[in-house]
Amino acid sequence: MTSTDKQHKPRGRRPHNKHIHLAAHFPGVNNTTVWTDPRSRSQIDFASFEHLARTAERGLFDFFFLAEGLRLREHKGRVHDLDVVGRPESLTVLNALAAVTERLGLAATVNATFNEPYETARRFATLDHLSGGRAAWNVVTSSDAFTGENFRRGGYLDRADRYTRAAEFVATARELWDSWTSEGQPRPFVHTGQHFDIEGEFTLPRSPQGHPVVIQAGDSPEGREFAASAADVIFTRHGTLEAGRAFYADVKGRLAKYGRTTEDLKIMPGVTVVLGDTAAEAQERAAGIRRQQVSPQNALLTLEQVWGVDLSSYDPDGPLPDIDPVVDSGLSQGRTKRGDPRAVAEEWRALSRAKGLSIRQTVIETTTRQSFIGTPQAVAAELDEFVQSDAADGFILVPHLTPGGLDEFVDQVVPLLQERGAYRTEYTGTTLRSHLGLKEPVRPAREEGLTA
Repeated sequence: MTSTDKQHKPRGRRPHNKHIHLAAHFPGVNNTTVWTDPRSRSQIDFASFEHLARTAERGLFDFFFLAEGLRLREHKGRVHDLDVVGRPESLTVLNALAAVTERLGLAATVNATFNEPYETARRFATLDHLSGGRAAWNVVTSSDAFTGENFRRGGYLDRADRYTRAAEFVATARELWDSWTSEGQPRPFVHTGQHFDIEGEFTLPRSPQGHPVVIQAGDSPEGREFAASAADVIFTRHGTLEAGRAFYADVKGRLAKYGRTTEDLKIMPGVTVVLGDTAAEAQERAAGIRRQQVSPQNALLTLEQVWGVDLSSYDPDGPLPDIDPVVDSGLSQGRTKRGDPRAVAEEWRALSRAKGLSIRQTVIETTTRQSFIGTPQAVAAELDEFVQSDAADGFILVPHLTPGGLDEFVDQVVPLLQERGAYRTEYTGTTLRSHLGLKEPVRPAREEGLTA
């Protein structure tokens, strides 16, 4: 549901049980980003990262979030057009941003399949020290052998093992972060497990947050369980209010068996926002953005990822193919699968028939719908409603423009959230854990060598 789907009547200020958490996602090489807009700037120029980070800090956001790409995506053996803008390494960028921000959290995505605990723990502890306690690690996994070809061991991992490795990876990193004594002395660590067998001494004392904040991205049953057991924040998809409440209840309901409370895990879906002076203007702007996001060429490319065959001879403004998809064709590599191609194709055909949509219109309808569309007042009200209704604890905003895509939101929506009593008016702490209302991890009772 978008903000213009219903009327938001002015209401007097009501007490808020929950404050909204906000984070900023730097636009990446995905179908949200619009590179053809003249306001769009470089993906790798530090000035772009600095502009968005400073905007987020001006808006008192909890953290700034960077995704990760370990291999350029390919389609028909050619690098995907958007990937040629470049994909820099996240922690390098965030260490530089630590010098030009003061309170904003800094979250990097690092894959638990293609990295090792010692090196990863050291890099995040370094960022946490350099930033004064603002580091966060978004843990992702992969069973993608195509990506794994960039790594020494080939990177192949059975899908069933992704989360067992990730859980042990995070647990091992936490052992390393805890391995120095409260007096600031290093102690030997020993970890022996299914995936890792390491020992030695960690090179850094306990960092300002104790442990950097751990974020997990995923909606699968395995991902939900992993988040409940090990994460501080879960980055999920945005849906309807009802779907959000169901997800929220499911994930929060898993916490107790791990000795955790509902306050120990924050649920923050990724969302987009389009604003206008009126509801009609916002809808018109949103439609224009969707048309920019899906060019005729990109519509055919998206369709080919479902059908698994070359569709370059088809007219983007014509009907969908009447042929069946080819499953596991290998036509497109390095992209997230959309599900069973036959089921997706049938769903898209049904939508196309029902609404009389062309190929391009169908792709626009199914892949690029914005989350919140409306006036600043309507968007502020609906964001607040999601949080107060336990459909989310906050949101990770994904703008369609680099780097000025959050300027309007910070200037127009944030003040309204503050007026509603739903959002902070200043930072009250210095660490990311304090922004999120998370407890500092308890230091292990024993400070001799740690054993798994």
